Amino acid sequence: MHHRWLLLVACLWVLFMLMVASKFITLRMRDPEGYGIIHQGSLTNLPDTEKIAVTEIKKLQIDSQPTAKPMKDVSHTGHIHKERLELLKNMCQNGTLLNLTHSAISKFVLDRIFVSDNHKILFCQTPKVGNTQWKKVLMVVNGAFPSIEEIPENVVHDHEKNGLPRLSSFSAQDIQERLNSYFKFLIVRDPFERLISAFKDKFVHNPRFEPWYKHDIAPIIIRKYRKNRKESRGGLQFEDFIRYLGDPNHRFLDLQFGDHIIHWVTYVELCAPCEINFNVIGHHETLEEDAPYILREAGIDRLVSYPTIPPGITSYNKSKVEYYFSRVTKRDIKRLYERFKVDFKLFGYKEPSFLF
Repeated sequence: MHHRWLLLVACLWVLFMLMVASKFITLRMRDPEGYGIIHQGSLTNLPDTEKIAVTEIKKLQIDSQPTAKPMKDVSHTGHIHKERLELLKNMCQNGTLLNLTHSAISKFVLDRIFVSDNHKILFCQTPKVGNTQWKKVLMVVNGAFPSIEEIPENVVHDHEKNGLPRLSSFSAQDIQERLNSYFKFLIVRDPFERLISAFKDKFVHNPRFEPWYKHDIAPIIIRKYRKNRKESRGGLQFEDFIRYLGDPNHRFLDLQFGDHIIHWVTYVELCAPCEINFNVIGHHETLEEDAPYILREAGIDRLVSYPTIPPGITSYNKSKVEYYFSRVTKRDIKRLYERFKVDFKLFGYKEPSFLF
């Protein structure tokens, strides 16, 4: 009898330790930037660039935890958003200064815009700016799921199951009616930080779940843009990626890569902000204030809340930008900036002169 009690206690102890270990592993695998999962093991197994990035993220979290950001009052937030729209309008009207050409809204853009007919909302997707969370918000208000917590991660980007119709699926008349009358918003981010996020997500973290980035796209970029034209053990390097993006003839490969380029093309190409009169432009760097404001302006703040934002994740990280661009030539950085200059200007981001 005594041995049976000892065996029972030992089993309970093992079960308890397994539960603790499971929770620890889950917490370590959270990806603060994407508010999702990091698909790799311990920090010691990461590439050097990832060790730096993860360390910086942890530092940001520690620095920002003691004092939470106070919510700015509604009038102040509204004034900021009015200034953003005025800047966009003025820049678009003086498009010749930025070599902007106005044209009809393409199907590529219409494919990026998700529709909520229930609440008359249009959301233009700009990947690598926390868009997964906004998709979840719209899935709830569209009635596809009762709450954000109940949405399976594998359904969010499955357009057969997520209940998010694209604007391109409507007739020309219905498209125009929605563009004229619905509440329209998009989210932007410092363009160079967004490119770092795209590189990390598609060529470092996600290849096992989206293998075409590593096995199809990366080798093509390496063959064309790496100076010695040879693949290395580390796969695509950030400087190869930047050389491709800054090439004035990048469209040849963009066509070959198809819609996969949405993760790194410009906001102008994604959302046609000079052709579509957006009601709100959210910034990733001020998402803590912008998310509640957008929900309120869209009239859905009592129906759903934006998911919790991990501390420090939205903060612009200059040292991270400097680190990633440290091995990129000044010539390639300037060529890259020329391509993304309009994004910087339209949305009020400072020229990254510290990189030049």
